Amino acid sequence: MEGYFDGNRKLWDGYTRIHVNSEFYNLLAFKKGENTLEPMDLEEVGEVAGKSLLHLQCHFGMTTLSWARIGAVVTGVDLSGESIRMARSLSEELKIPARFIEANIYDLPEKLDEQFDIVYTSYGVLNWLPDLKRWAQIAAGYVKPGGIFYLADYHPFSWVFADETPQLEITYDYFYNQVLKMTTDGTYADQEVKLEHKDSYEWQHTISEIVNSLIQAGLQIEFLHEFPFCNYPRLPFMVKKEDGYWHLPEGIPGLPWMYSIRARKPG
Repeated sequence: MEGYFDGNRKLWDGYTRIHVNSEFYNLLAFKKGENTLEPMDLEEVGEVAGKSLLHLQCHFGMTTLSWARIGAVVTGVDLSGESIRMARSLSEELKIPARFIEANIYDLPEKLDEQFDIVYTSYGVLNWLPDLKRWAQIAAGYVKPGGIFYLADYHPFSWVFADETPQLEITYDYFYNQVLKMTTDGTYADQEVKLEHKDSYEWQHTISEIVNSLIQAGLQIEFLHEFPFCNYPRLPFMVKKEDGYWHLPEGIPGLPWMYSIRARKPG
């Protein structure tokens, strides 16, 4: 597994250097005070002011620092050293208090021994993790009794379609249970760039595996929501509507593109 993790670490180091300058992330607007949190996340997580929040797989910290801007006491964790370096730089530059830790999630208990009111993770996270049972155990261990775990991500079913497909055509197996090696030049934020490290290693997980892993880790599921839209053009022919999200064109039956789960630790 270390070879896969090392490859993904190098990939995300490269992604970060591109993403901080991309129109997709619009770092300049964030520096001027724009909050990057999805309206869905704000509504479903609820009030965070004065609460401790652990953000797993935080990339270069814009979302973590957005939670801090509305009052959360935040800690962000990411595999990429370049992401963590940038997150710390942003925290210092913008004078937004935050702690950032460079760590593979599976190694995080060696570096962090605390519990939090909220454990949060979102958007393009679980496909980078091979072992969901261990992930859920670690995530649940960081939730205080009575606290919540919140996950928002791209629906597992959406990954059966290739990103570049010109029409809805199933390319990948929903139940594929081996590592999937992908090679690409660009990123979701900039398709035109040329990457030094082009290979990624990803894993497919079903909704049932995700939910069952959280239950087995001792969390009580409060809701599972599925959404017929995406927060970026997941397929090239998706259409942005007034709600700000990307939908399939009229006439194509609805499919799930994102989902969210909130769970609570008894106590």
